[in-house]
Amino acid sequence: MAKKRASKTSGIAIGTPIRVKPGVTSPDMPDFPLAGWTGAVAEVAKKKPPRKYMIEWDQKTLDAMPAEYLSFCEQKQLYHLMICLGEDEVESVAAE
Repeated sequence: MAKKRASKTSGIAIGTPIRVKPGVTSPDMPDFPLAGWTGAVAEVAKKKPPRKYMIEWDQKTLDAMPAEYLSFCEQKQLYHLMICLGEDEVESVAAE
């Protein structure tokens, strides 16, 4: 089986664990910080920079997700288990 790799030209690979960078907020709730939330890349939305990544939150993030965020997502009919963020908003991390 081939290893998943990412390079500067290919971006972050599907399945790569990520963490949201400091200062990043929810695209749907600009006043709601996401810094430190973790998950894995589920899909790459664009092949060329700037890339967008569909992030599936991990269980640690889901367990700590504030009720305010869950209520907002429910009210706006947003899927709270995933989010789409830009390549400058996330960083790859070692699997935790």
